[in-house]
Amino acid sequence: MSRPETAGPAFEELLAGLEQTIAQLATGTAPLEELVAAHQKAVRLLAEATARLDELKTRADQAARSLAE
Repeated sequence: MSRPETAGPAFEELLAGLEQTIAQLATGTAPLEELVAAHQKAVRLLAEATARLDELKTRADQAARSLAE
């Protein structure tokens, strides 16, 4: 099943980006400005991933109710 192009990145893509950003932060070897930017990116990706999960949960709940009817 394909997603509409306007739906934004897939959850898996968001998670991969978040994992990359966290790995960058974990090294702590970048200059402070880059670490702050990476932290801001991680916060944004986490918010997007959470919103995507909420959307997917809503769709799953709707599908389950539809099947139960």
